[in-house]
Amino acid sequence: MNFGQAITSGFRNYVNFSGYARRSEFWFWTLFTALVSLVTNFVDPVTYWGDSSALNSLWSLAVLLPSLAVSVRRLRDSGNHWAWLFIVLVPLAGWIILIVLFCQPSVRTDAPSWDSATVVPSVER
Repeated sequence: MNFGQAITSGFRNYVNFSGYARRSEFWFWTLFTALVSLVTNFVDPVTYWGDSSALNSLWSLAVLLPSLAVSVRRLRDSGNHWAWLFIVLVPLAGWIILIVLFCQPSVRTDAPSWDSATVVPSVER
């Protein structure tokens, strides 16, 4: 997936928390949001609207859901549960652990995930 496809996929699947996101999709999306945030930080002081961070705040709000969705899909693609996102609540170490999880290679299994699995009791014969 190239840079443009990752951006399109991020906005098209902005509330799609199921499925998978390859490393390229996740990291291109992260690069795109970081670059636009950098630009909005430089443009905000020039277009002072009373609140010096209005443009950046609007951008952050606009990409909040798509970024969460891409992160959940990336964790699922690497074989981890979406709840690992909460590790960022641990100061410093949490961010490092989450970045390591995002860098893991894709793991595709035929086993159902906990998100979509139906628990069926086993029957012994």
